[in-house]
Amino acid sequence: MTGIDEKIHQGMNEDDRAFLASLDAEPGLFQQMGAAFVGTMKLWTVFAVILSLVFFGLSIWSVFAVFNSETPVEAIGWAGIGLAGFMATGFVKIWFWLRMNHLTLLREMKIIELRLESLNAN
Repeated sequence: MTGIDEKIHQGMNEDDRAFLASLDAEPGLFQQMGAAFVGTMKLWTVFAVILSLVFFGLSIWSVFAVFNSETPVEAIGWAGIGLAGFMATGFVKIWFWLRMNHLTLLREMKIIELRLESLNAN
């Protein structure tokens, strides 16, 4: 522990220590995923998950349609739809992971804010 850490620790009351101790525990992957479904963006997150399932289903359907197509032009069309569906699924998944990263950064900033606030209290 450095000198500044000791000063911060001495300036906190028990409630602050307990809260910071709960924040120091790193949440697991499933806890981070669950946190994305809480707050003001929860409806957008649910919409994104449903959208990714729809795009994935469309992609799988178009792969089967490629093999059942009767002309090469139809097969190329279905393959293009399948490729676009897989890409859209990937883009939605990237958005979801960026949302999780955003929430993790907000959590870390809150920890820093609390530590600076307790330092200024001294």
